[in-house]
Amino acid sequence: MAHLRIDKLRKSYGALEVLRGFDLDVPSGEFVVFVGPSGCGKSTLLRAIAGLDGITSGSISIDGDDITDLPPSDRGIAMVFQSYALYPHMTVHDNLAFGLKMAGMSRAEQKVRIDASARMLQIDALLDRFPRELSGGQRQRVAIGRAITRDPSVFLFDEPLSNLDAALRVATRIEIARLKEKLPDTTMIYVTHDQVEAMTLADRIVVLQGGRIEQVGKPLELYHRPNNLFVAGFIGSPAMNFIQVTITAEAGRTVLANPVGRDIPVPEVPGGASGEPATLGFRPEDLRIGAAGEGLVEGTVGVVEMLGDQTILYLDAGTDAPIVVKLPGEYPHDIGQPVAVTCDPARMHLFDADGKTLANGLSGLKGT
Repeated sequence: MAHLRIDKLRKSYGALEVLRGFDLDVPSGEFVVFVGPSGCGKSTLLRAIAGLDGITSGSISIDGDDITDLPPSDRGIAMVFQSYALYPHMTVHDNLAFGLKMAGMSRAEQKVRIDASARMLQIDALLDRFPRELSGGQRQRVAIGRAITRDPSVFLFDEPLSNLDAALRVATRIEIARLKEKLPDTTMIYVTHDQVEAMTLADRIVVLQGGRIEQVGKPLELYHRPNNLFVAGFIGSPAMNFIQVTITAEAGRTVLANPVGRDIPVPEVPGGASGEPATLGFRPEDLRIGAAGEGLVEGTVGVVEMLGDQTILYLDAGTDAPIVVKLPGEYPHDIGQPVAVTCDPARMHLFDADGKTLANGLSGLKGT
């Protein structure tokens, strides 16, 4: 069991502040995923937890014990890197055993731990091979196995699947999910830029931007109830669509004046004043083809992606970016074809001029 606590953590490189007063509480046995754009500080944070990078101020503790100034070897933490970092001149067995030998563990105890981790990851038939004789997925499982043999209280994963091809990425992601179930008491912190990894593996997701936390929550909480425009646009693939609207009061009612389609009647907009600009968001998978003149968005087809199980349309609608429509099955469309799309108001999101969420789901609206 390992309860990880990070308090007011700051990390600067000269005048550049990478982590800005970071606070996070990770209960024992939780699988937490850090996501965010490049440069947001997620890998720096992971390395600070591991002790590979020093911090400017703040503290890190495990089960109440301050580990801020401890060397990496004394923290009870094991890290799996983006690169496999295996010793090429050693067999799989010797790679798994290396850290245990350095710790002075007996041969008998080494064998018990190596055999257990090899069986868990299904690499027991590979123990006599060298890394050059393994596939990328097998090498990454060996790297994970090397971490498991140390019996750490906290696992750290730094984009462990990014060097694998698509098929191996799926297979290894499943292995990590199974590992999570086999080690329910081990706390795991995972860094990725991949939406699918984050949504499928995490108990909670931490969304970072500019060295700060934008939102922490369960995957579907972030998907359905983002706190702000940044989280809404970052969680989900393809990303959420956005159009600029104006909150307008007219004839005793409030509408969202929509420049690319039908205006949207709104019973009430919490925190939204008449005449104020706002951003309306809706996910590609929530859009459906509608009747001309009645759509939330009216545009023409610019690009069509036929994927068999789904069709993705990119509509030119005079917006800053194409409107993306994700439809189930096969929906052939011609380039330049006019299209109107609709959306259930309960699936729409509204943000104020500063990007703060005004509403997740515009309940009570007329069909749009």
